[in-house]
Amino acid sequence: MINGIIQLLPALILLLLFVFWIRMLIHAVTNKGIDGGEKVAWVLVVLFLNLLGAIIYFFVGKPKGA
Repeated sequence: MINGIIQLLPALILLLLFVFWIRMLIHAVTNKGIDGGEKVAWVLVVLFLNLLGAIIYFFVGKPKGA
């Protein structure tokens, strides 16, 4: 039982990280606190840097939309 849970843990973590990445990508597209050129730049950062880009956006770009 415990062995099965331990084997599923990496898949669950990867799923949560993917959901976080998608959420940051959607937020970058819909963020009304940034203008067009900056928005395109953030979307490209999140797209091409994947999880690292999403983390950077979370700490640097996201607060502008709040």
